[in-house]
Amino acid sequence: MTFVFRRLLMLVPVAVGVTIVVFFMIHLIPGDPARTILGIHATPQRIAILHKQWGLDRPLVSQYWLFMDRLLHGNLGQSLYYGVPARPLILSRLPPTLWLIVYAAVLAVVISVPLAMIAATRKDGVRDQVVRAVPLFGLGMPPFWVGILLIYALAIHVHAFPVSGYGTGFVGHLHAMFLPALTVAIALAPVVIRALRASMLNVLGAEYITTARSKGVPPARLFMRHVLRNAVIPAVTVLGINIGFLFAIPGIGQLMINSIFQRDFPVVQGVTLVFGVLVVLVNLLADLSYAALDPRVRFDR
Repeated sequence: MTFVFRRLLMLVPVAVGVTIVVFFMIHLIPGDPARTILGIHATPQRIAILHKQWGLDRPLVSQYWLFMDRLLHGNLGQSLYYGVPARPLILSRLPPTLWLIVYAAVLAVVISVPLAMIAATRKDGVRDQVVRAVPLFGLGMPPFWVGILLIYALAIHVHAFPVSGYGTGFVGHLHAMFLPALTVAIALAPVVIRALRASMLNVLGAEYITTARSKGVPPARLFMRHVLRNAVIPAVTVLGINIGFLFAIPGIGQLMINSIFQRDFPVVQGVTLVFGVLVVLVNLLADLSYAALDPRVRFDR
């Protein structure tokens, strides 16, 4: 619990740092949200009215403290473009993004672990050479092209999956999100396979593995309980880092991009804060995985 508590405390400075950096950097972006929203109807008087209504006529430090005061009360402000509270707007876009990320991570693990095990147990053999070619092939294919091929093959030609949509209910989400998740998983799997294979080969050469073999430990038990458990930590690191990058996918990421173009400061600040917290939580889960796989991590100072 002390280990978990220390990791949770990291959320506080990261969240505060994110709010400071994002708030002041968003105001450095050229453009005026009032002028952007008013368009051809923008006049100095109308712009001044919106600035006063949104608090943009105040000094930046005053605007930041107002933002923090609202944040401490669970209020991310009012969207300047959509005219609705920023928090429900962001939360409405979050579930599809989280669904896709978790689904893709699970599929990436399902693809990567068996292939890495096959490669590590047949080092420099035909199977190893084939598996080592998979990352090169996967990294060389643009994800959007893979997505188009999957849509054509499995949605249009076979009609096994929908072309688009999010689905309804747990089973509906699994069915509708399979092709997008598989597309992301194919992009994730190569780096995880390479990291896991290299780690497994390193563990297989350790002295305790030789000792376990000399004691007659069955190969399957040796590999699952000793090799895989000790080799998976670097792969967890790689997977955690790449999952952090996935928050830029359409969904909440698309809302972020649109809000930047629209100069919608409250939404940009809110989405970035959510990004920061989610990335830290992903890293927290990775740390907890380390502690579960290797108890020595819990006592590391």
